[in-house]
Amino acid sequence: MPAPSERTTVKRRRERGVYEREVVHAVLDEALVCHLGVIADGNPVVLPTIHARVGDVLYVHGAPASRMLRLGRDGDEICVTVTLIDGLVVARSAFHHSMNYRSVVVLGRPREVTGDEKVAALDAIVEHVIPGRSAHTRAPDPGEVTGTLVLALPLDEASAKVRTGPPVDDEADHDLDHWAGVLPLRVVAGDPEPDPRLRPGIAVPAHVSEWARPSSS
Repeated sequence: MPAPSERTTVKRRRERGVYEREVVHAVLDEALVCHLGVIADGNPVVLPTIHARVGDVLYVHGAPASRMLRLGRDGDEICVTVTLIDGLVVARSAFHHSMNYRSVVVLGRPREVTGDEKVAALDAIVEHVIPGRSAHTRAPDPGEVTGTLVLALPLDEASAKVRTGPPVDDEADHDLDHWAGVLPLRVVAGDPEPDPRLRPGIAVPAHVSEWARPSSS
């Protein structure tokens, strides 16, 4: 990954800035949802969407009527962020409570995706959420492909920020009678719930029953 730009260099808590390609990719791959930000009519707007990374390209999608995606398609810069919460950091003082997290910020001008790349990007988005699912679904028909806008954002300007470890209390607070430590958090799937209209005899496929997010925490 190229050296961080001025815009993607972490300035607050610089020691938490991470710029290695593998870390940025891993956080993007684990996150289920990203937040896409643009300036629309002079106002900042941020909305969640689903993404997928293929190599050094991040794909986002939505309805062609989406003002945010249209702005990106028409040449406006966008900002994409993801955040993974790995634990609640419980300190002896209220001030030093925190979270262990991994986050990524990506900046740039996206391009509209068409043709075979668009179909592949839509498959990648499905696979990002549930690996193995694309082979077990009806492929999108031409109308569905046309009815979806896909943008590709290069990962040329991207950086990660990571916090790990226990609370950082003031030295004078270490003798207080308050519990301190970390409460780990992770995404865990429950039991699959079949569609009430599912035809009898269709078993839950392994890619659903064994679903788990990749983790690099």
